[in-house]
Amino acid sequence: MSNLVTYFEIGTPDAAAARAFYGGVFGWRVADAGPAGYAPVNGAAGGLWNTTGIGGGSWAIFYVEVADVSAALDAVTAHGGRVVVPRVDNGAIVFAHVADPAGNRFGLWRRKAIADARP
Repeated sequence: MSNLVTYFEIGTPDAAAARAFYGGVFGWRVADAGPAGYAPVNGAAGGLWNTTGIGGGSWAIFYVEVADVSAALDAVTAHGGRVVVPRVDNGAIVFAHVADPAGNRFGLWRRKAIADARP
């Protein structure tokens, strides 16, 4: 089913402090980060992104799983929102960050099917 909130992400230039804070407050388990600085939280419930490699921004956002990220981006801009991080295809998922007309940031994403991954 699409258009549901199915993931969250915390972006921070101080991943160690965020890991200690969220782990201490909520007991969240944060795995080791991969080469891109991204660490899964509580298995696949969310992610902690060390943003020092991409400009050091900070955010805490939710992701809405959609059927078509490009179509959702068009809908966001048609309704007065804006694109913050353009569409990214990382091989496993397609995602983007957007902001609503008031500036609240959130993410759009779609899991790639096995058929999508074939050359």
